[in-house]
Amino acid sequence: MHLTQPAVSMQMKQLEEQIGVPLLEQHGRKLHLTEAGQELRGHAQRFAAQTVELQSAMDQFRGLERGLLRIAVVSTASYFLPPLIAAYSERYPGVRISLEVANRESVLSCLAEHRTDIAITGEPPVGVELDAQRFMDNPLVVIANPNHPLARLERIGLARLCAERLVMREAGSGTRAAVERHFAEHKVGYILGCELNSNEAIKQAVQAGLGFGVVSLQTIELELETRRLAVLPVESFPIVRHWFIVHRRDKRMSASLQAFRSLLLAQVPVTAVDAPAPAAASVRLPTLIGARQRKSARR
Repeated sequence: MHLTQPAVSMQMKQLEEQIGVPLLEQHGRKLHLTEAGQELRGHAQRFAAQTVELQSAMDQFRGLERGLLRIAVVSTASYFLPPLIAAYSERYPGVRISLEVANRESVLSCLAEHRTDIAITGEPPVGVELDAQRFMDNPLVVIANPNHPLARLERIGLARLCAERLVMREAGSGTRAAVERHFAEHKVGYILGCELNSNEAIKQAVQAGLGFGVVSLQTIELELETRRLAVLPVESFPIVRHWFIVHRRDKRMSASLQAFRSLLLAQVPVTAVDAPAPAAASVRLPTLIGARQRKSARR
């Protein structure tokens, strides 16, 4: 917010004086909202949402010459989204874009609190007032250091992974939830090696030999080309998930949001992981229409 801590404290004090009740209380070294503060926050979020709604309504009259498009995406989506945003910006240079990258839990909070216009996630929520539409496939694969003995096998049973350490994403990650659900459905356990909060950290850990990992195929194109990682031919993998565009049903879609949504829906869903072979397992990455064509990745 470009404000110093004393400036924020002074403004909070002035707000409490204006309202006439305490809004914050301190427990130890942490601040918490009082019951009145929680009530005020709810009203403030609705006021902010109505302001954004007004801006969206006015954007309709301006077309795509001006406007702000707020996008929240899960971290894995940041591997394929930049070329699409670049194509959008080239077509509509007057629209400013705000991009927030976080895990699934945080991205959905952005939607719930009206802090984003659209979200891109691999697992939309169920039973809430949101519209979710699939636009591209997202296969999850098991990766290992290429020098690991299992990387030379033609086929690996899922139960074989019980004896191996897995490097996993943090709780709240859509990838973590999908992996845990997959192992539970097949009644197979696993050894949790460590938790990391980014795909890059997982790839580095696997390269260092700390264990196996499960990541989106879309995140390892370079590592497969340079043979720094290998995709293991594990039965029941890949886990084919999907990318979804998610937005609130009660929110007016501005012209800029409609244009971006149309750009994403123009993508051709391509699933695919060809069955890996010991010498040259080939994998195909999703093709992005209007963006740079990806090359086939081979290990």
